[in-house]
Amino acid sequence: MAQFPYQIFATVVETGSFAKAAAKLNVTPSAVSHAVSQLEREFGFPIFYRARAGVTLTADGAQLLPYIEEILSLEMNLSQRVEQIRGVNAGQIRIGAFSSICVSWLPKIIQQFKEQYPAIEVKIIQGDFNEIAHQTQLGELDLGFTAMPVSEKVTVYPLINDPIYCVTPADFTPANGATITEKDVAGQKFILQQIDYDRDTKLVLDYYRVTQNSLTFSIDDQSILAMVEAKLGFGVLPKLALQKLTGPVKIYRFEKEFQRHLALVANRTQEKAPATQKMVTLIHDFLANEYGDQLIWQKK
Repeated sequence: MAQFPYQIFATVVETGSFAKAAAKLNVTPSAVSHAVSQLEREFGFPIFYRARAGVTLTADGAQLLPYIEEILSLEMNLSQRVEQIRGVNAGQIRIGAFSSICVSWLPKIIQQFKEQYPAIEVKIIQGDFNEIAHQTQLGELDLGFTAMPVSEKVTVYPLINDPIYCVTPADFTPANGATITEKDVAGQKFILQQIDYDRDTKLVLDYYRVTQNSLTFSIDDQSILAMVEAKLGFGVLPKLALQKLTGPVKIYRFEKEFQRHLALVANRTQEKAPATQKMVTLIHDFLANEYGDQLIWQKK
């Protein structure tokens, strides 16, 4: 964005030589000489004395130097402000996420992002699938992690298929020794978060005809494990939610495969902002490194 002839002028003054100025600016000496001659024609008077020992400013050239330095300084400030407005070096990104994403993915994603763009604030808002997609469409969020299907008018990036498991007390073994069947489910209580009684988790429970009378609601995933450990019921949790949880319990697949289809959604206006684009790229690269071919989203 800077006026390059003015940059050449200031660099020649700094180095005292056309050749040294050319080397510093990574251009040819003839380009420097041409730019200086062009300025002298535009101004209508010489600005440098040329000698074998080097070049020095004429009296008229010396009068121009502070003005040219001021122009270059203003242009540098302008460039920095433009970059800030573009969001590359300043601004805020608002990301919506549900609990297992907040625990498993976002700490590493945000850490990597802050290392690259320390001046950009990242704000995390936790919610359920429906809230996140709706708030992203309204522009209350720039990006959001949710589950398919998504009906809102947002850009959707499909991520991974996250298997859903049954969590049982440590002394429980399925009737067939391997997977949870209807016979294992009969008469059992199930423990889950209230916000999880929706979509894919509900499909599992509906498939096995588990009614609300057989449900106990807990406050978070770790509490569910504690209650399962105490033999108060079974838990239904996706694989991602189990990665950071610990406790003496067992994890089994259901005889019928269940999974939730995770997605990243972006507000259609805010996704054009450079800071948001940087975050989208980082999320893709992080997940590609974590999941390889399991990542559905392929960058164009």
